[in-house]
Amino acid sequence: MLGASLRHRGVELLRRVEDLTDAAARGSTAGIPFLHPWANRLDGVRYRAAGRSVTLDPASPLLHLDANRLPIHGVPWSLLSWELVETAHDRVRARLDWSRPDLLAVFPFPHRIELAAVLDAGGLTITIVLSAGRDGPVPVSFGFHPYLGVPGLPRAAWRLELPAMRKLALDARGIPTGAEEPFPHFDSALGEHAFDDGFVPLTERPVFALSAAGYRLTVEFLEGYTHAQVYAPPRGDHVALEPMMAPTSALTSGRGLRVVEPDGECRAVFRIGVSRVEGLSSA
Repeated sequence: MLGASLRHRGVELLRRVEDLTDAAARGSTAGIPFLHPWANRLDGVRYRAAGRSVTLDPASPLLHLDANRLPIHGVPWSLLSWELVETAHDRVRARLDWSRPDLLAVFPFPHRIELAAVLDAGGLTITIVLSAGRDGPVPVSFGFHPYLGVPGLPRAAWRLELPAMRKLALDARGIPTGAEEPFPHFDSALGEHAFDDGFVPLTERPVFALSAAGYRLTVEFLEGYTHAQVYAPPRGDHVALEPMMAPTSALTSGRGLRVVEPDGECRAVFRIGVSRVEGLSSA
């Protein structure tokens, strides 16, 4: 259930999709990956959530570590086994049962996830429904990491639009410190700007946009998502506008962490919109 391609009239709008076999082997992200049971990184290999204490094994094949040896992006997308529930020319729906012993060693909270991806003329809508089991509550900190790019112009000429938000202060490893500061509306050519930052949107349905060369790509949080990560590396050919159910490392800090009660469920929806706008440029 990796989003491996999103094309408009034959033009690819996703990034890091050139070699998915290599990405799967290395456990790295690509296209539109689902990040579960945590998005971005944890502050170490121990966490306590919903009444359970967990110590992760850094050598586990189900973990991917960043440059600081911190677990990042949960279990790699290539190691999650989905069961197809529905397929059609414009949609796919699949189910993931979190019940395998190796998965429970990483995240000891039995649950089920249904993911639906629906395509229409204006874009792609992705819906997640997480259902808790009877045995206990499930902490929720998943997210998505869509890598987007605008064809025809270099990264510096792309225009990025971000809503007004609260910006999370991060330490040198990218872990939130608990402090926040205002972040004003941003609307500018990327130029030399770079981002790898966490945010709290101020509205229930914030819209993020990337545009240039007549294309306008939007990421809209439609339901459930309370946090965002914006990733625009200075020398990359992509921008990631990431819907998140909790801030980075919520499993270790408890900040912003929600819990689904036994037999309960939570729902989260976001949409990637694609449009052509005549006369649109980076100026």
